[in-house]
Amino acid sequence: MKNETKCLHSGYTPENGAPRVMPIYQSTTFRFNSSNAIGDVFNDPTKAHIYTRFTNPTVDVVEKKIADLEGGVAAMCTTSGQMASLMSILNLCSAGDSFVSSSSIYGGTVNLFAQTMKKFGIECIFVDVDSTEEEIIKAIKPNTKAVFGETLTNPSMQVLDIEKFANAAHKCKIPLIVDNTFPTPILCRPIEWGADIVIHSTSKYMDGHALQVGGVIVDSGKFDFTNGKFPEFTEPDESYHGTIYTKDYAFAPYIIKARMQLMRDFGAYPAGHSGFLLNIGLETLALRMQKYCENAKKVAEFLVTTGKFDEVGYPALKENKYHKLAQKYLPNGCSGVMSLTVKGGKEQAVKFIDGLKLASNEVHVADIRTCILHPASSTHRQLTDKQLSDCGINPGMVRLSVGLENIDDIIADIENSLKNL
Repeated sequence: MKNETKCLHSGYTPENGAPRVMPIYQSTTFRFNSSNAIGDVFNDPTKAHIYTRFTNPTVDVVEKKIADLEGGVAAMCTTSGQMASLMSILNLCSAGDSFVSSSSIYGGTVNLFAQTMKKFGIECIFVDVDSTEEEIIKAIKPNTKAVFGETLTNPSMQVLDIEKFANAAHKCKIPLIVDNTFPTPILCRPIEWGADIVIHSTSKYMDGHALQVGGVIVDSGKFDFTNGKFPEFTEPDESYHGTIYTKDYAFAPYIIKARMQLMRDFGAYPAGHSGFLLNIGLETLALRMQKYCENAKKVAEFLVTTGKFDEVGYPALKENKYHKLAQKYLPNGCSGVMSLTVKGGKEQAVKFIDGLKLASNEVHVADIRTCILHPASSTHRQLTDKQLSDCGINPGMVRLSVGLENIDDIIADIENSLKNL
């Protein structure tokens, strides 16, 4: 099936007389006929659902659908995109290890990687998103276990050269993790370009309606964890009765290990109702992404003509620095998000934001409704000036997320606000 069809049909096929719409399994637990039956599932967690702290039938459908959309073999949902980022690293790194990350990533993730992970004894080595393959390899140490990047950076809208980062990682026998939140698998499937693990904040376009926070990790099933650098995958797990993940779950050792170690212990798993709401968003994802891109392209082209901005950061524009990479990885569009550098710095940027009436000034992005934010004083406020610069953020930058309203209304709202500048 094509992705448009997968959005509607993957993950759930009703049997004769069953509900056409995926049902909500709003239950924390599941009944078994015997103690041996429960023991069998603990021996092999893929046989059935045990407890909603780490699996649920409704969420399981969503996981299968997202894995199918991304071209992966399995997925695991989490309660937030931040938890997906954290678990994607903790599943590979222990105290004393390191990982390499592009410096142009979401501010909350920068803080997670640079500060919180340090407390775990795990070092994050930041590299420029435009680094050469040689520079990426040079940053990788003997104890480095992964490379991380965002397909489209939040909020600077730089494009990750996935193949380049994948080649560098694979030459050092480590996996590439790609945050594909803004493009979604409708616009880009990083696994096809060499990524080994894909994560999302499902709170954004996948949900689409600002209803609930969530995240997901997708396992490509392609990385060879038996290459000698990952003994936790190839040696018995004493915390789970001696399971050897690459042997017992060779089809998806990464995601099974994440579920049976990390999700078991952290319990950061969505409830059945959250999975149901996410699935509703996924069903219209393909249609919505097409319209987001169409509206955003028209808005970006209009903004360039106003003379009020030092830069309109939208890779679909021909004059954009990342346009060539966008044509390669995102030929069908660059989502509805763009970064705008308002002439006059922070004061004028805030004046522009506050002058909008249709667009919502809110701490969210990738919604059905147009929304806007000043990253330097909000989502990226915790970063130092150098970290802001490394992320491609300056005081005059605003993040505009174009929604699904009529394009004339969106542009009229922007025009009215620009009159105040």
